Amino acid sequence: MPKTDVKALLKALKKSYPRACCSLDHRSPFELLAATILSAQCTDERVNLVTPALFKKYPGPAEMAKAPLQDLERLVHSTGFYKNKALSLREASRGIVENFGGRVPKTMDELLTLRGVARKTANVVLGSAYGIAAGVVVDTHVKRLAFRLGLTKETDPGKIEQDLMKAVPREDWIWFAHALVLHGRAVCDARRPLCGDCPVAGLCPKKGVEP
Repeated sequence: MPKTDVKALLKALKKSYPRACCSLDHRSPFELLAATILSAQCTDERVNLVTPALFKKYPGPAEMAKAPLQDLERLVHSTGFYKNKALSLREASRGIVENFGGRVPKTMDELLTLRGVARKTANVVLGSAYGIAAGVVVDTHVKRLAFRLGLTKETDPGKIEQDLMKAVPREDWIWFAHALVLHGRAVCDARRPLCGDCPVAGLCPKKGVEP
């Protein structure tokens, strides 16, 4: 069980980040899926600069499934790991078209059949596109802050997710991950956490301790 007072932690985070939500720009579940695939090892800001041109040329899975790989690579080049990401975008799109009637599926098991989709990506899509709390998104910010706040002792994302699912009420799973991401960006910096400005410092077992 976590040592942190989770109820108090959630209350403080809700006061600071009451409307925390996904920072990837999207207009559909498909756009969110594609953007989340591109966000691996890349900032959301960079992804948001890349996706308008990508979605203008390939607005849905039917179009992207037929896209030449070289063109996709060109469009997503600046997000890094562009060859693998371009292939994942095209093959995931093909999977959506061939197996799910052109619609991004709404279950974890189905989403995990798509190339480039692991639990983090699936949780983002289910939570932010469909409002389905199937799990907790564990990205680099959530992983770091969950450990720092005493919510887990694990290092494996899957085990961290299980700890967070036990500690945090299900109705808060979607919001909670986004709140931690915002907090990690604004206050609890990986290199120099601003403990003096932190709204949850009084609840943090790592207060004043360098990362």
